[in-house]
Amino acid sequence: MSDNTAKRDINYKRHTARYRARRRAADILYEAENRDVDPVAIVEDRVALAREDRYAVAPIADYTKVIVQGVAEELDAIDDKISRHLSQNWELHRIPAVDRAILRVSVWELLFNPDVPTATAVVEGVELASQYSNDQAAPYIHAVLDDVAQSRSELSPMNNGGDEEESDAAAAKDSQEDSAASTHAEAPGEPEEPEEPASAAEPEADAEEENS
Repeated sequence: MSDNTAKRDINYKRHTARYRARRRAADILYEAENRDVDPVAIVEDRVALAREDRYAVAPIADYTKVIVQGVAEELDAIDDKISRHLSQNWELHRIPAVDRAILRVSVWELLFNPDVPTATAVVEGVELASQYSNDQAAPYIHAVLDDVAQSRSELSPMNNGGDEEESDAAAAKDSQEDSAASTHAEAPGEPEEPEEPASAAEPEADAEEENS
């Protein structure tokens, strides 16, 4: 086993079910953009395929469905917010597609999911970028997410209160979700998954997500 494979296996084991749901959502959003199709339709297709063992398709976690649906419904607002906080030297349509997918997941959580603590949304987005994009991705994605979080807190100061406590609660919830996650082995692959982007490794689909 190569060092990179070993590292990815270790990372897979230590990540929470909620993190893996985010990763799967980013993967679906990436694929949808590449294929120019509705991401919600991809989720529905995967759900149907997962019901049949012959396709070896990993089940879609409930939180993955929530993220994809939410991003699809609020895409214009999410993209506008990302564009506002990109450096003047960056444009949304010119950054790698995998980075757009990761940013959309994290910004949706920051803006539209009050159950996710600000710190969790930022840290998990940066972690996704560190794992699945290029070396330049994590720092600028971190900067964008910090700016989005700051702009949100300026509008609603109460959003910052209790983040540390909420983060602990979220971590405990993720741990519980991991314990209850499906014990199916990770699927070897799914039909029509996107090719690896030229500038970054795509987020990959997970098993062990059912009911998370």
